[in-house]
Amino acid sequence: MKSSARAGLALTAVALASWLAGCATAPQASLSNTSEIPPPPLLTTVSTRTQRPQEGPLAPLPSLDGQNAPVASAAAPGAGDVATSPQPAATRTLNPTGTAHADDGGATVDVRPLARSEILSAALPPAEPENGIDAAGRPTDILRPDQTPIDDSQARLDLWQRVRDSYRMPDLDGALVEQHERWYAARPEYVQRMTERGGRYLFHILDEVQRRGMPGELALLPFIESAFNPQAMSVAKASGMWQFIPSTGRDFDLKQNHFRDDRRDVLASTRAALDYLARLHRQFGDWHLALAAYNWGEGNVSRAIARNQRLGLATGYESLRMPAETRSYVPKLQAVKNIVANPRAFGLTLPALENHPYFMSVAIKRDIDVALAARLAGLGVDEFKALNPSMNKPVILAAGTPQVLLPYDNADAFVRRLEAHQGPLASWTAWVVPRTMRPADAARQVGVSESVLREVNHIPPRMLVKASSTLLVPRSLRRSVDVSEQVADNAYMSLAPDLPPMKKVAIKARKGDTVASVAKRHRISAAQLAQWNKVSTSARFAAGQSLVIYKANKPAKATKVRRAQAPAKAVRVASSRP
Repeated sequence: MKSSARAGLALTAVALASWLAGCATAPQASLSNTSEIPPPPLLTTVSTRTQRPQEGPLAPLPSLDGQNAPVASAAAPGAGDVATSPQPAATRTLNPTGTAHADDGGATVDVRPLARSEILSAALPPAEPENGIDAAGRPTDILRPDQTPIDDSQARLDLWQRVRDSYRMPDLDGALVEQHERWYAARPEYVQRMTERGGRYLFHILDEVQRRGMPGELALLPFIESAFNPQAMSVAKASGMWQFIPSTGRDFDLKQNHFRDDRRDVLASTRAALDYLARLHRQFGDWHLALAAYNWGEGNVSRAIARNQRLGLATGYESLRMPAETRSYVPKLQAVKNIVANPRAFGLTLPALENHPYFMSVAIKRDIDVALAARLAGLGVDEFKALNPSMNKPVILAAGTPQVLLPYDNADAFVRRLEAHQGPLASWTAWVVPRTMRPADAARQVGVSESVLREVNHIPPRMLVKASSTLLVPRSLRRSVDVSEQVADNAYMSLAPDLPPMKKVAIKARKGDTVASVAKRHRISAAQLAQWNKVSTSARFAAGQSLVIYKANKPAKATKVRRAQAPAKAVRVASSRP
């Protein structure tokens, strides 16, 4: 094997190992029991005097001054003068000089990234940022190109108070609200995990809610939908922190393909959820009914309203007949609203959240491995994926995902290290299967082991990969270009059972035959028989009607060949002589 090929396979193996390790630890929560959703990973690489870092780069990276040094990051949701509870992980504060400190109870490290006011204001000679980079080579937030500067005094404001000040929905009272308040009050550790995890996303969501002139309570909705877990998946296949089912996600342009699922994307899913809620509010003219429709479906709410109108009954949220889950939906949000309004009344504390963005959006122009992007940002893979959870594969395709979200304190270093990086950025690319083939044949064609191809593309045993499917494969000299937008946005993988060849058999129906009886007689499914003969599964056949079925070709039995018998040996008869 050539040395370049060996190097490519080695890079692929390392990337796959990093990805699989991340997948093994990533939270995969089911909403059937949200209390078991694991807490978020630690958000720091600062070590104590007795404990080594929990996260960090996979290997030393060039520091910004050109010297090799490990990457350190203190990127927790802010904590400062407004802290309402101690942080279990390292917390970040801005001192009067703007120097960032990370304090984990034993070690204090000056990391001195750019102050948020410096980043947000981009206070340089007026020059239009190009591709998210200002004239000094620093990243500008492409989410907020017109953002006014946030000074330190504004940044230190309590984000929870900003949420409280934006409440606009009428309050609900009653037994269901009290029941949910007691449930949360009895689980302080769960509330702590949920609110700490939500700290990554709450500023962005509240900003979007207020920009649209919507009630601030909507920013709390992911608490009851997914416990702010962007990887959450319900038994109904609803996914992401806003819990979109596949069909509704497609209605709101959330791409769901082989490489990514935008229902998990922080920015795209928030945009879609607020678009949907705004549409429901326009339809029903009431936020409680809009929330019921978000949970139960607008058609169901419309029918419940029509039923009450026919009966001359009230048509408000509390007057409609609805499933127990929807009946509890708004009271559950009201309980969270009450807890945020006055956590001490329920024996709870909320983690300190300052009034500034936790993350910023950084443009990328080339495909890049997830593990490498995390390294360049100075983040563990889990923390990187918490902000960029939409990827299904260990590579980010720039044509479909032209930006990544990074903590503000990590964005500047990421941009500089990315620019200085030598060597390939991505060890994976997309390959469109030219014809239906077995995974083993596909693996040989792209130069990778069958086990790796199956693992990274989630191909189960005894399945064929159908023509025009897109597979993730290692890069090579023949496959070295970045993936196109067409493939990045529309890639799919279609599988078919790997069955033996079938032969067509003509049969005749008997008197009184139905699809079910013929299928049972020939040991095939009724659906298959109906499809083969272009009839419904409830069809009846006339006696003698010609039908078609397909049966597997059985290998011919070996015919026993009789050995030719050897000629009988001459029997020597002894003659008796007198």
